[in-house]
Amino acid sequence: MFHARRTDAVLLLVAIVWGSSYLAAKTATHALPVLVVLFARYAISGIACLALVATRQEGRYTRDEIRIGSLLGVTQAAVLVLETYGVAHTSAANAGLIISLTIVLTPLLDRTAGNGPLPARFFAATGMCLLAVTLLVAGSGFHTPRTGDLLMLAAAGVRAVHVALVGRLTKGRVVRPLQLTTIQTVLGSVLFAVPASSGLPKLTQVDAAVWGQLVYLALLCSVFAFLAQTWAVQNTSASRASLLLGTEPVWAVAVGIGLGGEKVTVLAGLGAALMVTGTYWGQSIERTHRTAHKEESPCLTTAPTSV
Repeated sequence: MFHARRTDAVLLLVAIVWGSSYLAAKTATHALPVLVVLFARYAISGIACLALVATRQEGRYTRDEIRIGSLLGVTQAAVLVLETYGVAHTSAANAGLIISLTIVLTPLLDRTAGNGPLPARFFAATGMCLLAVTLLVAGSGFHTPRTGDLLMLAAAGVRAVHVALVGRLTKGRVVRPLQLTTIQTVLGSVLFAVPASSGLPKLTQVDAAVWGQLVYLALLCSVFAFLAQTWAVQNTSASRASLLLGTEPVWAVAVGIGLGGEKVTVLAGLGAALMVTGTYWGQSIERTHRTAHKEESPCLTTAPTSV
């Protein structure tokens, strides 16, 4: 019982950390250019991952790890560019809620499991989420969507592609999560080094609070969250893990309102409720559909995926 509760606590902590990342990123981009924030986050993460790999002494990176990690590094960088620019131009609460669309978009793209077409009610859940986005974007009244909201919508789509690629590229291959993460973070550091170079001197001008946010984004929201998620999923069921990790948008709203002083209108509140309901409903439908298909096809096996 204690072991199960400890695993649940770790997964819940990951969800809280991810939910709080939007406010941390929004605050950091107030003091620094977005590209500098991204470079610093990647560089700190990369250094930490390289240190962890060195201490474990697990041998060289495999060809699959380098090839897959490089491709996923590009798609992950695209996600973070859209997310970080997006959260800089919308509220942290909206960002956390809109990005949760990934939960219902990913099954539409994932063809690795071979579970057949999704039931019609899954598309009803997707429609509920899209209605929720409309209400979130409307805020205090219907108007042209903010740039940040549109960027977060794009981020949700690209993240769904990224997650689907993880499943497709790692299926049937042995790749180590830490090594895969290390390659992605080092590649991200390289990709953002030149675009961010003109703004790097500003890193010497910010205070300890901003550096704390950068370290928080790098070590807790990236390195810790990924490794903790991988460990926890190995010690519980996938359904239970997805349920706890699915609370991320709830924490994004709580942190945005509680610590960021953000306001939620009636329309936005209704949108938030519909988004959480729609993502949980869609997640439940997809999970039930996948389980039923596996029972019908016991010979079918799939490789676990994680991002």
